[in-house]
Amino acid sequence: MNMLEEFKKFAMRGNVVDLAVGVVIGGAFGKIVTSLVNDVIMPPIGLITGGVDFSRLKWVLKPGDPATKTAEVAINYGAFINTLITFLIIAFAVFLLVKGINRLSRKQEEAAPAAPPADVVLLTEIRDLLKAGNRE
Repeated sequence: MNMLEEFKKFAMRGNVVDLAVGVVIGGAFGKIVTSLVNDVIMPPIGLITGGVDFSRLKWVLKPGDPATKTAEVAINYGAFINTLITFLIIAFAVFLLVKGINRLSRKQEEAAPAAPPADVVLLTEIRDLLKAGNRE
């Protein structure tokens, strides 16, 4: 089997396709949560904290100089705060999703009783055949 066929077999497995779909959906979900944090959650928090825009908070290590076209060197801790809040929201949403899936799978396990072992099935069939033979 050449490498191209081997790769095709690998890429078309169900797990790989499911993973690809998950990554695409996760990327879109991440953009939604980023917008939620930046456009909905952070403005009221900024208002409560006196109009502070977290995304612009930084600690300037070396100011930029337009005359020499030197860029500013700064630690952007406000952007880090926004990213941290975004992560916490995504982590909580994933937690709720996994919790819901686990609850559904537990209900399905409880609803479907376990099949009896093969030897019990065989003995039951033998018993039923013996009963049927005694009636004739």
